[in-house]
Amino acid sequence: MRQIATTAILICLGIAAAPVHAAGPGEVIREAVDLLADGLNGRKEELAADKVALYSFIDGILLPRFDREFAAGSVLAKHWRTASKEQRERFIEAFYVTLLHRYADGILEFDTDRIEILPYKGGAKKRTTTVKTKVRLDDGTNIPVNYILVNRNDQWRMFDVHIEGVSYIINYRKEMESEIRGSSLEDVIVRLEEEAGIRDGE
Repeated sequence: MRQIATTAILICLGIAAAPVHAAGPGEVIREAVDLLADGLNGRKEELAADKVALYSFIDGILLPRFDREFAAGSVLAKHWRTASKEQRERFIEAFYVTLLHRYADGILEFDTDRIEILPYKGGAKKRTTTVKTKVRLDDGTNIPVNYILVNRNDQWRMFDVHIEGVSYIINYRKEMESEIRGSSLEDVIVRLEEEAGIRDGE
């Protein structure tokens, strides 16, 4: 199940793989899956042996069109409204890099043959929408993995993934809320920056 979660979140981040055109939500997911598969073809051993190359692969090819700001705001929820502009910018970057580092190794287990993208049935004028997929487990059973996209500036971008009904955004929101209550938003940002290795002077 951890492998499924890792792969799902990487596909979520991998919405950046879609080319710059007005692709529909279903197309965006398909393009992300295809480009991940193509990019990994013949490179898994190389990337497994070189973390810097692995991070660069994900960062340079997959992440530019993941909606980092919308995802970060959804995670912080009420704390986003009271955060300063500087805190928002730092949280966006630290949260993004932390996700990249936490899930990077899982990309090496990526298997497109296990993913079935269901026909998209959402409306064209919604601000957010869901693309449904099924992922086949080793025992042959399928679990629902649904990708949530937001339409901003006439471009669909991913910001959340639901695995068997569980949202990674909500999970992180609960984690951050508990941590902020016990310390402060600033302390949480500093902790993420340290985990991501992006503190000043590092």
